[in-house]
Amino acid sequence: MKYGMNNLVLIVGATCVGKTEIAIRLAKHFQSPIISVDSRQFYKELLIGTAVPSATDLNQAKHYFVSNLSIFDYYNASQFEQEAIDLISHLHKKHQTVIACGGSMLYIDVLCQGMDIIPAIDQLVRTDIFSLYKKEGIDPICQQLKIHDPVYYSVVDLKNHKRVIHALEVCLTTGKPYSMFRCGNKKKRPFNIIKIGLFREPLDLYKRINIRIDKMIKNGFLEEAYKVYPYRFLNSLNTIGYKELFRFFDGEYTLNFAIEKIKQNTRIYSRKQMSWFRKDKKINWIYPSNSGEFIISKLLRIIP
Repeated sequence: MKYGMNNLVLIVGATCVGKTEIAIRLAKHFQSPIISVDSRQFYKELLIGTAVPSATDLNQAKHYFVSNLSIFDYYNASQFEQEAIDLISHLHKKHQTVIACGGSMLYIDVLCQGMDIIPAIDQLVRTDIFSLYKKEGIDPICQQLKIHDPVYYSVVDLKNHKRVIHALEVCLTTGKPYSMFRCGNKKKRPFNIIKIGLFREPLDLYKRINIRIDKMIKNGFLEEAYKVYPYRFLNSLNTIGYKELFRFFDGEYTLNFAIEKIKQNTRIYSRKQMSWFRKDKKINWIYPSNSGEFIISKLLRIIP
């Protein structure tokens, strides 16, 4: 092991862009494990629909935060931050360079710069809000948030029920606006963070998305989704792919229409990811369409 500042090499990019392949190549070069920063892959019941790395991929490098939770577990970005930073500190005792890989924007953010300290939520408050959401949907929760925290209400994506519900939970638990706890203080990490972004032209990326989803269906995604269908109101299942198939099971969609909606919504999500990543001027962009050897040689010139 070389002496000097420890590194975290973070591979980011849109869904289907090829992050896993590059991360494994780097992990093998540095003899490092891989920390997943894809919150959809945390849940052991959701293997096919979240594109968890194959058994072959998992055998090539040790992966953390993959299939480590159940859909019934409560988990949030703050917990991930603490667990991931503790793990990285432990791994850096043996590995000067550790690899991380994923596309979950919030989790990447908290890994790199931390999260504001949010008070623990009263479980009775959580239960009451979830019951209201299950019975009446998100609208009455949005209206309560508007009353308790008009500042956050004016900026939050009101269609993102996870964020709206969490904000109201904090308001009702503490008696204070959620926006008071969002001070935006960035934490300094005791290691270098080298960000590598993978980019493909949109038509190429969309083709890969369509191929992946067709492969998922062929490999049993429908059956996997049906097994968790009785629990469709869980936050862990509010994700692209499962939501559309649930509507097929409800009789709202035909199967072909559900599959096309999965592809469409995945493409939309990929654009949101790229829009978010492009704002980060510290990302070093490469094109994974080049040969693997060329990419690794280029990355090794970036990584100290």
